[in-house]
Amino acid sequence: MTTLMVQGTTSDAGKSTVVAGLCRWLARQGVSVAPFKPQNMALNSAVTEDGGEIGRSTALQALACGLVPHSDMNPVLLKPQSDRGSQVILRGHVHGNMDALDYHAFKAEARKSVLAAWQALSQRHDVIIAEGAGSPAEINLRANDIANMGFAEAIDCPVLLVGDIDRGGVFAQLVGTLELLSESERQRIRGFVINRFRGDPALLTSGLDWLTQRTGKPVVGVLPYLPSLVLDAEDSLGLTGSHDHGALKVIVPALPRISNHNDFDPLRLHPGVDLQFIGPDQAIPAADVIILPGSKSTRHDLAWLNRQGWPAAIHRHLRYGGRLLGICGGFQMLGDAVHDPDGLEGESGSTPGLGLLTMETRMVAGKQLRNVSGHLIDQGGGSMPLDGYEIHNGVTSGPALARPLVDLQGCPDGAISDDGQVMGTYIHGLFDRAEACEGLLTLLGHTDHYPAVDYHRHRLAQLDRLADTIESHLDRAWLNGLLQPTPN
Repeated sequence: MTTLMVQGTTSDAGKSTVVAGLCRWLARQGVSVAPFKPQNMALNSAVTEDGGEIGRSTALQALACGLVPHSDMNPVLLKPQSDRGSQVILRGHVHGNMDALDYHAFKAEARKSVLAAWQALSQRHDVIIAEGAGSPAEINLRANDIANMGFAEAIDCPVLLVGDIDRGGVFAQLVGTLELLSESERQRIRGFVINRFRGDPALLTSGLDWLTQRTGKPVVGVLPYLPSLVLDAEDSLGLTGSHDHGALKVIVPALPRISNHNDFDPLRLHPGVDLQFIGPDQAIPAADVIILPGSKSTRHDLAWLNRQGWPAAIHRHLRYGGRLLGICGGFQMLGDAVHDPDGLEGESGSTPGLGLLTMETRMVAGKQLRNVSGHLIDQGGGSMPLDGYEIHNGVTSGPALARPLVDLQGCPDGAISDDGQVMGTYIHGLFDRAEACEGLLTLLGHTDHYPAVDYHRHRLAQLDRLADTIESHLDRAWLNGLLQPTPN
C-alpha cells in the first residue's frame, strides 16, 4: 500500500480537483484507490454508507474511485457555526462544539482518529490519495498539525504541491511555501503541479526550468484551466446567474451559514433555469421562485434574513403569485418558530419563523443522518421518484405536515401549502435526479420543455474530463513510479 498526499500553496489552489482527477485516472487503470482528507472545514457534507458524514469534495472523490463514501475517508470534519467556533465531527459523528482555541488544543486527540481512519482505509485499498487543507506553510497552526505536513510526517508519505497560476505569483507561491517548511518537510515534497494555466505552455518553459534549478524538484505537469467545470464545491459560492433569456428565474439568499449549497448545482446546469445567489446588502430582484437553502445555524440565518429585508420581499413575491421552496434549514424557517433550548446551534432560545406554514421546529440532540429514496407527491395524484439525504438536528411538528411534499417509502416528509405556493422538505439532493428535478420545477411553475440534466452522469463525465487532463498533462511515468504499492 502507498499514500500520496496532495497539498496546496493556498486554499482553493485546486487540491480537490487534482485529487479527484488522480483518483479517477488510477481507478480507470483498475487500481484499488481511495481518497482521504484528514481534516476538512466545510458546511457542504454527504452521508456515508456507515451512517456518518464527510465533506462533499471527498464524497465526490469516492465516486471518482467507484466507491461508496465512508467516514474513514474524512475523519475530522469541522462545520463552522460562528466566526470562532465549529461543530467537530469525528469519523462521521458529532463529537461536540468547540471554539478555535479549544480545537487547537484538541488536535492531539483528533490525531488518533485521523491515524486510525487512515490505517483502516489502508487495509482495504492499495493506493490512497490524501488531500491537505489550506496551506502547509500556515506556521501559526503547525503545532499538532493533522491537516498537512503533520499527517504526512506521521505516516511518512510523499507530497505533491499544487500552485494556482490563475491567481498570479505561482513561482512565489511554490518557493515561498518551501522556504517556510522544515528541512524534513521540504524533502517530503517530491514535485510541483501548476494548476489553471491559460495560454501557450511554451511561455512557461524558462520559469519551469528556473523553478527546478532553484528547488531541485521537478514540475510534474501544468494543468490547463478547464472552463465550465462544475463539480461539488466545499464552500465557494458563485453569485452570478446561470442562464438568461426566457428562463425560470430562481433566487437563493446566500445565508451566512448556508450548508449544502451544492443542492443547486443541477439548477445551475439546467438550460431553462436562471439561478442566482443573492448576497448580503444586494437588492432582492423579482423572481419566479425563491428557494431558502440549508443552514448550519437556522436561528442565526433567520435573523440575517430579517436584517436583509427578505420577509417583506417574500410576502410581496407570494402576493404576486411566486413560489417558495425551503430545504432543510430553509424548511424550518417557513414555520411559526424555531426553538433551540439546549443551544445546539448557538445561543439557546427561540426565534419566530416566517409564519408561512403552520408548524414549529425544535432542535434536539442526535443528528439525523441517512440516505433516502422515495417519490415527490404530485398533488394531482401522480409521483416522481427521487433520491437524496438528510443531515439535520431539528424535529418539526404541526398541522402543515398533514399535506407532505415527499413520500419516503411510506414515511411522509415536508409540507406544501393549500394554494401550492409554499413548500418545503428536509431532503437534500432534490434536484439531482432528472425526474424529480422536472417534477419539482413543474410544481414551482416551470412550463418550458428543456430537459433536466442527469446530474449523476454529468459528475461522472466531469471526473473523466479531469482524468483525461491528468493523462495528457502530468508525467505519468513519474507518477506511476511514485505510486507503486509497497507491502503494508
